[in-house]
Amino acid sequence: MDTRTFIDKVGSKEAVVGVVGLGYVGLPLVITFGRKGFRMVGFDIDAQKVAKLTRGESYIKHIAAKDTAELIATKKFSPTTDYARVKECDAILICVPTPLNRNREPDMTYIESTAHAVGPHLRAGQLVVLESTTYPGTTDELLCEILEKESGLKAGKDFFLAFSPEREDPGNPKFNTRSIPKVVGGLTPACREVSAALYAAALDKVVPVSSTRVAEMTKLLENIFRCVNIALVNELKIVCDRMDIDIWEVIEASSTKPFGFMPFYPGPGLGGHCIPIDPFYLTWKAREYEVATRFIELAGDINTDMPRYVIERTAEVLNSQRKALNGCTILVVGVAYKRDIDDLRESPALRVIELLQERGVDVVYHDPFIPKLPATRKYRLEMSSRPLKPETFAQCDAAIIVTDHTGIDYQAIVDGVPLVVDTRNATKAVVKNRHKIYKA
Repeated sequence: MDTRTFIDKVGSKEAVVGVVGLGYVGLPLVITFGRKGFRMVGFDIDAQKVAKLTRGESYIKHIAAKDTAELIATKKFSPTTDYARVKECDAILICVPTPLNRNREPDMTYIESTAHAVGPHLRAGQLVVLESTTYPGTTDELLCEILEKESGLKAGKDFFLAFSPEREDPGNPKFNTRSIPKVVGGLTPACREVSAALYAAALDKVVPVSSTRVAEMTKLLENIFRCVNIALVNELKIVCDRMDIDIWEVIEASSTKPFGFMPFYPGPGLGGHCIPIDPFYLTWKAREYEVATRFIELAGDINTDMPRYVIERTAEVLNSQRKALNGCTILVVGVAYKRDIDDLRESPALRVIELLQERGVDVVYHDPFIPKLPATRKYRLEMSSRPLKPETFAQCDAAIIVTDHTGIDYQAIVDGVPLVVDTRNATKAVVKNRHKIYKA
């Protein structure tokens, strides 16, 4: 295993980079490295995704088709379902999901299956980097063991192994894959050196750390920090609702302090692949060391329970107008996990819809980014977006704003529906009929 040879190959752009998992993390990596002149091989088990990418199309709204089409046209990018092509690659970056199971424990299925698929095709001198968010020890315990068993090679001796946490923020106009600093930890110093060299060839800044476990914990800390603070403001929101205080006004006023305060905002629950999941990865692993992470688990529980609070608040508001939740029709506005993207991963809107349906509500939804609800690991809702028109409003007893997309006419919703439960402060600019708006 020659460190200098690998680094020289990266420097001359002769290295071929493979990316496993062509989703919200993997596809931006392909584009970023491809634009820097590297030849890319993209692996995915979804043949439909591979076919679309081969045609130069994009299935992610915030990723322009021209970005993938250009790489396909110049033969810089080759999507495939054939893992035998791992042999062509000098580096393999693994970007697969790491969800939770029904018991809120880590589901390592995707990492394990990827390792079993990649392992038989590994050759000496290659670099394997795991980017999937996970608990400390995944790379040097789980992934390393499978790769070594499948390949007959030794990590750190025959091939390089590293962990570099993804830091994608879909739809963020200020930061992208290239500009976000990249943390990298290797199984050995040589592993760290070659992985840092690879990322430095395509990204603006690389932050090497002493081990894969430090890199894995870095990602968890980043998102647990957000989870805990969001849980705090969610709990304060409930208190403020009872006290008839506008939590949004409180946060705005607190934000005027130029030091010692960082604003976080309440909502109907957490969404996306990281913040709702990462805390439970650490709490699960901590039990192995006989450590109780009570503070983190409490934050996770508060955020997980927020969709239920939204339903209770909606029922309370309907009851004040002599209406029952059971039998009414409710418009859910926004189902993506955050504004102005088409990403449904772990969206609290799906849980809100499920809870409403369990309470006997006829649910309709509107989301300009998601015309139809696809099947997910947890949900099979089979619904299509309704237009925000008078005929839609006429059917509804209430609307719940779950995702605050910027292009939505909130004044029209408030004018057209008898009452509106706003979980995002999306109606702050609404002038008329403000008596119809209730915060949750």
